[in-house]
Amino acid sequence: MCGIVGFVGHRQAAPILLEGLSKLEYRGYDSAGLAVRDGEKNAEVVKAKGRLSFLYDKTDGGKALVGSCGIGHTRWATHGEPSVTNAHPHVSGNCRASGSGEVESEVVGVHNGIIENYQELKDKLLKHGYRFYSQTDTEVVIKLVDYYYKKYRIGPIDAIAKTMVRVRGSYALELMFKDHPGEIWVARKDSPMIIGINDGESYIASDVPAILKYTRDVYYIGNLEFAKVVPGAVTFYNLDGDEVKKDTTHIEWDAESAEKAGYEHFMIKEIHEQPKAVKDTLSSIFQEDGIKISLPSSFLSSLSQIYIVACGSAWHVGLKAQYTIEDLCGVNVRVEMASEFRYRNLPLAKDSLVIIISQSGETADSLAALRKAKEKGVRTLAVVNVVGSSIAREADDTLYTLAGPEISVATTKAYSAQLVALDSFAIKLALAKGTITEEKAKELIDELFSIPAKIERILEDKGRIQWFASKFSNIHDAFFVGRGLDYAIAMEGSLKLKEVSYIHSEAYAAGELKHGTISLIDQGTLVIGILTQDDLYEKTISNLVECKSRGAYIMGLTSCGKYSTEDSADFSVYVPRIDQHFIGSLAVVPLQLLGYYMSVSRGLDVDKPRNLAKSVTVE
Repeated sequence: MCGIVGFVGHRQAAPILLEGLSKLEYRGYDSAGLAVRDGEKNAEVVKAKGRLSFLYDKTDGGKALVGSCGIGHTRWATHGEPSVTNAHPHVSGNCRASGSGEVESEVVGVHNGIIENYQELKDKLLKHGYRFYSQTDTEVVIKLVDYYYKKYRIGPIDAIAKTMVRVRGSYALELMFKDHPGEIWVARKDSPMIIGINDGESYIASDVPAILKYTRDVYYIGNLEFAKVVPGAVTFYNLDGDEVKKDTTHIEWDAESAEKAGYEHFMIKEIHEQPKAVKDTLSSIFQEDGIKISLPSSFLSSLSQIYIVACGSAWHVGLKAQYTIEDLCGVNVRVEMASEFRYRNLPLAKDSLVIIISQSGETADSLAALRKAKEKGVRTLAVVNVVGSSIAREADDTLYTLAGPEISVATTKAYSAQLVALDSFAIKLALAKGTITEEKAKELIDELFSIPAKIERILEDKGRIQWFASKFSNIHDAFFVGRGLDYAIAMEGSLKLKEVSYIHSEAYAAGELKHGTISLIDQGTLVIGILTQDDLYEKTISNLVECKSRGAYIMGLTSCGKYSTEDSADFSVYVPRIDQHFIGSLAVVPLQLLGYYMSVSRGLDVDKPRNLAKSVTVE
């Protein structure tokens, strides 16, 4: 959600901080701010509500802030409305509500996450003479650090450790102490943070794109750890204050991967990058010496139950995978929302597997669900896109997708990479279970490797979707319907439409329409039917005809050859034929394009839809 950057080195910090924040705009935010120190002088804080461009103008692109040590933040409001007062950085001084100027405070800091016991801590601090100018939980934690720092006359190490022990919730903290010029202190629990070192300078960020211009070798600070960052060096500590040694992780993709490369928006660029994301992911799994999924066949052969746990689009991947795994492997699969799974007392069989799907590897609910599964002694498999992320590190086994950086808030290529990763897992499981032969597995793998070229064929015909979207961009409601695997794809198509175009959209299992939902169908209502499954085709067509007879406009999405769809649908879209277990990888592409072009036609901010964030690192 929120974005964090930091820099300490030999150059002016503010321009570097602003550039880093611009690379994190995709995460979603409503205000931004900087704090910069020039040697032993007090920190100068500048904050602005709204887009980062306002902060850029307010600081003359950072030139107005002198100093080579600084921190920056883009805020996505949790506690307190979007405002200059509530924007970060926050300070330990008692009165600091204005948007810019030098501040004389022991501690200045920014924070990602949510402090769950902030009210309890605030009440404690009020009794000790602290006053509060903002509505944020962040101001509370900054003042708590200050309290321990002053009361016990201790250094940053002990003050931060005491704070971390007392605070409940999730956080990535970035702090500057008045008595420690040229130092930035960071601390982490659950919220992501990375540190890069290069040429005698140090960079801090909540995600890789912010510092990729300067270094591709980064440290991932561990959970419940903190660190001191100085020019060209970093020292890590655990909660006991003992030093912790770490190795760097090399980032394979380069800075150009996070740029638009001539496309109008990141979302359409990433839709076009899906063939490569799918091919790279498949090539990393299926190699000459076998299927590179770390789970041993001996474990898979005795597996009786799979739980797939995820949020948002990753949850939709799980819904689709459920049909494929059950059909190919004969194993029971339950798909759970991570936000529900983590709070349920669900009995987990010992011979089961929990699969956690997350693009960022930092999704708060998914991370909590992973930890719960491990507490119950169940083996876990992470399907993630980010090497070194929290979920990747903590899971027993990891299956990486190779989608590269995804900047648009609405996921496309990461979703498609997750689909084929789970399909690949299904093939390995089926082989271990003996439910398919080696010959059948080879046929299925060949079908998977045909997906990139077939996606490219769909993209060549995107003009038809663009025309259709422009015709219907003023609608208020849309319904996506399908049965079986098609229903899972309908869920993702509906989400894409609503999150980037703000059109009310719902997905329903087609057989459930008559159980209430059909009462919402009126003249001109758009109903999109997904019709890729041969054995369910006629039943879904019947449901669409029922909607059409009540005035609905029908869009049918099916595979090439099913031209009888045009007898019932007002507008038909065809995708290439493929084994029906994998056709979701093709059927979703026109639905992604529909959401994109609807948003463009309505003049909306496609890559940064309102109220949404790319990586949901808080509950």
